[in-house]
Amino acid sequence: MTSFRDLHVKGAPFVLANAWDIGSAKMLAVMGAKAIATSSAAHAFTLGKPDGGKVSRDDALAHAQDLIAAVDVPVSGDFEDGFGESPDTCAETVRLSGEIGLAGICIEDTIEASDKVYDFDLSVERVRAAAAAARALPEDFFFVARADGVMTGAYDIDEAIKRIKAFDDAGADGLYVPIPKSLEDLQRIIDATDKPVNVLAAGPYAKHPLSTYAKMGAARISLGSALARVTHAAILEAGRAILEDGDFSPLRNAASGSEIDKMLLK
Repeated sequence: MTSFRDLHVKGAPFVLANAWDIGSAKMLAVMGAKAIATSSAAHAFTLGKPDGGKVSRDDALAHAQDLIAAVDVPVSGDFEDGFGESPDTCAETVRLSGEIGLAGICIEDTIEASDKVYDFDLSVERVRAAAAAARALPEDFFFVARADGVMTGAYDIDEAIKRIKAFDDAGADGLYVPIPKSLEDLQRIIDATDKPVNVLAAGPYAKHPLSTYAKMGAARISLGSALARVTHAAILEAGRAILEDGDFSPLRNAASGSEIDKMLLK
């Protein structure tokens, strides 16, 4: 099996398929996903919590362990701000992630999944501590540093590029700026580092095919909570038709139970 690190090739991106439970992870792996990731938002939904609903580190690690046990491909963790402000907390999150068998994680610079971000110097120190912890693990571990301020409106593209360059220098294995304002800004991000860059295929970025991001030099395309939200869209559409109009016709679009059963038995 190709290592998680070796999947990251600039200009030949793979799809990091974000799952939200054991069943979705197994289905995605059977369909050909080369690696699976957790999604902090999608996992929160399964617990009846909103995105940013303060899922604990223990819960996130236990969820990740379930996915690791379910599939034979690498699993990466989406671990928000590392579950704490201090660099030591980020380092501990990396160590615990390595202990349970995760192939890597990403940590963002937002404060507890809010619109606020850690200041520049602290953000860099958090990445430096996490990267050092990753290098100290007995098994290879791919650590991605996220600059989320463009997506949340906390800072502009110039600040994002300043941050990912500093994160690169601090030892991050990969970089990630979710949902920049344009493809031109995304190209600036990819060109700002020799390290692999992750692109989030959500919102306006779901309009473009994998080939577009390959030409731009991306190394990884993640789904975030978008695939989980597709399933929620089906619940909304069918549920409203059934409960508001007494219309059961959306259920005719249900997937074949036997086909799903076959996937889950593999």
